[in-house]
Amino acid sequence: HVQLVESGGGSVPPGGSLRLSCIVSRYGSLRNCVGWFRQAPGKEREGIAGREGVAAIDSDGGTSYADSVKGRFTISQDNAKNTLYLQMNSLKPEDTAMYYCASDLSGIPCHWSTIRWEKFNYRGQGTQVTVS
Repeated sequence: HVQLVESGGGSVPPGGSLRLSCIVSRYGSLRNCVGWFRQAPGKEREGIAGREGVAAIDSDGGTSYADSVKGRFTISQDNAKNTLYLQMNSLKPEDTAMYYCASDLSGIPCHWSTIRWEKFNYRGQGTQVTVS
C-alpha cells in the first residue's frame, strides 16, 4: 500500500511563502503524472468535486499551472528522495485551502486543467494553508 504524506502547510501573511512537501512511502511511486490539488473553505460539501487542480508534472517532465498561481507557484519532484514539492510565493488570501498531492494518473491527460482527483491511484490526506 503506497502512502503519500503532505507537510509544510501553515499560516502566513499575504505576500509570504511556503514550501509544501509530499513524501511517498514506496520508491518509484512518483510516476505517470504527479500533481497538487486544493480545496478552498466552503467547498467541503462538494467533496472531491470541490478539489481543483493547481499544478502537474507529466511523465516527460513538462509542467502546467492553474492561471491563478502561474508565476507564483513552482512544482518539482526529487525522485531520489521520493518527494514532490510545491513552492508557493507571493501568497494571497484566496490561496487559503487544504492542499493535496497525488501520483500515478490513469486514463486522462496530465495537465492542471484536466487532472481529476479520483483518477490518481495514490493520494495524500492534505495539509492546510492559511493566508491572512
